[in-house]
Amino acid sequence: MVDQKKFALFLATPDSEFVKKAYGGYHNVFVETFGDEGEHWDSFRVVEGEFPDEKDLEKYDGFVISGSSHDSFENDEWILKLCEIVKKLDEMKKKVLGICFGHQIIARVRGGTVGRARKGPELTLGKITIVKDAITRGSYFGDEIPDSISIIKLHQDEVLVLPEGAKVLAYSDKYEVEMFSIEDHLFCIQGHPEYNKEILFEIVDRVLRLGFIKQEMADAAKASMDNKGADRKLLETICKNFLKGRVPAN
Repeated sequence: MVDQKKFALFLATPDSEFVKKAYGGYHNVFVETFGDEGEHWDSFRVVEGEFPDEKDLEKYDGFVISGSSHDSFENDEWILKLCEIVKKLDEMKKKVLGICFGHQIIARVRGGTVGRARKGPELTLGKITIVKDAITRGSYFGDEIPDSISIIKLHQDEVLVLPEGAKVLAYSDKYEVEMFSIEDHLFCIQGHPEYNKEILFEIVDRVLRLGFIKQEMADAAKASMDNKGADRKLLETICKNFLKGRVPAN
């Protein structure tokens, strides 16, 4: 019998009412995107101070760190605890996929600099350019490395200085670091492979209601998805290949 693969999801954001109602919570959104049949996924609400015991880290095959409305450069107790755990996972060479806030936390832990985005926040479906020379053919990107990928983006912070040993895998007009990797066990994406149009629109409406953005930005965010969608299938495949150590067949 094959051992069941186990993964842990670090949720750095609470469930919105919409996500609870539509999907039963962010746990399901992530597992639907990155999970495969027969796997076991545990969630830890790190934003609420819930973490696995250090002795249990060994039993997981991979980890995912979600996005967050919190700043990755702050020193809240739970953020510092998350940094400690990520440092431990890095030493253990465990696979860690960092998304948005998670992408920035990994950069911070490895000695990079994170801070407020120099060209302002983003709330859009955007295109990121792939650095093809930085990617080995037949790696988790597969044999056909795309020139660019469309991804939903929602952030106000960025990786300002990359950690030593990190490789930029994608950039955009506004941000120098859209995707990076360190060795074979850390893979980081500034955008949101797990988000779909409905989730984006609901977040846009919510932050508009709260007065965090102006109507003009809300309209532009929604218009970015007119007759277009994110390359969710491709992003899902890349992330799954990374997490599960798969090299796609040529």
